[in-house]
Amino acid sequence: MADFDVPELQEYSVVPKLEEGTMAHISSFKAKPKFQGPLGYPDELVDNWEEKVITKMDELRGKYRGFQVFLDSCVKCGACTDKCHYYLGTKDPKNMPVARQDLLRKVYRRYSTFAGKFFGALGIPGFVGAADLNKEVLDDWYTYFHQCSQCRRCSVYCPYGIDTAEISMAAREIMSSVGVSQKYCNEIIGKAQTIGNNLGLPEKALIDTLEGLEEEVEEDTGVAVKFPLDQKGADILLITPSADFFAEPHVDGLIGYAKVFHEAGASWTMSSHASEAANFGMFIGSYENMRTLSLRIRKAAIDLGVKRIVFGECGHAWRVAYSFLHTLAGPFDFLDQNYPIPQHICEYTNDLIENDELKFDKSENDHMTVTFHDSCNVARASRMGDKPGGQMEIPRAVIKAVCNNYVDMAEDTIGEATFCCGGGGGLLTDDLMEIRVKGAQPRMEAYKSVVDNGGVTHLAAICAICKAQFSKILPKYGYGMTDIVSVHQLVSDAIILTGSEDDTSEDSDTNESE
Repeated sequence: MADFDVPELQEYSVVPKLEEGTMAHISSFKAKPKFQGPLGYPDELVDNWEEKVITKMDELRGKYRGFQVFLDSCVKCGACTDKCHYYLGTKDPKNMPVARQDLLRKVYRRYSTFAGKFFGALGIPGFVGAADLNKEVLDDWYTYFHQCSQCRRCSVYCPYGIDTAEISMAAREIMSSVGVSQKYCNEIIGKAQTIGNNLGLPEKALIDTLEGLEEEVEEDTGVAVKFPLDQKGADILLITPSADFFAEPHVDGLIGYAKVFHEAGASWTMSSHASEAANFGMFIGSYENMRTLSLRIRKAAIDLGVKRIVFGECGHAWRVAYSFLHTLAGPFDFLDQNYPIPQHICEYTNDLIENDELKFDKSENDHMTVTFHDSCNVARASRMGDKPGGQMEIPRAVIKAVCNNYVDMAEDTIGEATFCCGGGGGLLTDDLMEIRVKGAQPRMEAYKSVVDNGGVTHLAAICAICKAQFSKILPKYGYGMTDIVSVHQLVSDAIILTGSEDDTSEDSDTNESE
């Protein structure tokens, strides 16, 4: 891995001066033929790729009205410039959302507008902001559209509502259609389609892992908390990211889910067929691959005869579930219509908390002062509960129910304005470590502020990618790898299980401990 300088954290984010090409050297590994074919893409760059790029772009403009509107409506006002964590961290002008969009928009103007065709024929396409398509342009697309985490922060501040994520997704789909795809995303999609999860964990490995967790929890608490797999007739199907099965702090969150289900007396199960909440089809802009993965969840729900589907802590998985699952894999008329379809685990736990069905000893988390990282795809592309903003309020309500010490980061860095962790959108791969570290700078500056001024010791999140990213990034900025925690890890540590050593009295009320 190439050496690079870690940005110095400032008291406040500073808009940097432009430095051309600072990230031009970064390019993630391309997908090998064995990853391409199964997803419906050419094995390598096709001979007539220029023609096919234009054809595919026109196809997407016809299918997705928003894509066409976004290409036509930008006025280069620059409102998005200082909103992108990758531009703030890298200084590369092509990481400004408007400039990254224009890498594709210039080609659109050249080949799909009258002015572009006319002046292009005269040899002066740049006169109308157009550009000829060539291999250099394609290489720029591959470099910079894989330096976008599709976090959509820029769209919050765009006066025209242009969604750069949609343009990024479209660019990746266009490149894939001519044989240029990223190894990381395509390999993961292939594993999920054939085995059921991103990590390629077979059923036997899942069984062994879950049995080990049952033994661990019973040894720790004295209570036989079960982690059921493929349990037909269960009421609830839990769909969770495969990182929850083994990695820290993810697995501690899975233990928290199981304890909550156990204490609620719920009948629940996981599925070996659909042992993955994440859906990387979204990252590459392929609704066809998104649908293939989503249909695995539908099949698992039908085969197991469940009544509800609950999603674990994964940011983009919740976006796909909330925004696309019904369209991609519905209707879900075979589920119990009295519950949200689907439902987030934070919603499920918060409902139990509000109805006083769980007991906690909040002092179990007193060694921490916690802040919360709003994951992009949850905050800006979903909802929880029955009112706007629930996706921000409910996770915080769960944290405050199990922790005495909580501090929010600055208002303009959380909620709908949250900064990305720097590793989303298919960037969570070691060949992109430099962009991941530099892109995390704005979030780390906000974290540093509450550490220095609020005594914060830990950062909680409800996204598998965020957790994996922070475990690598926090040490780069001088913080501990274990500073990142799952929200349901906090729940797990504080919950009082009936029959455990901590359950001293059925009538004792420890929810109010301070």
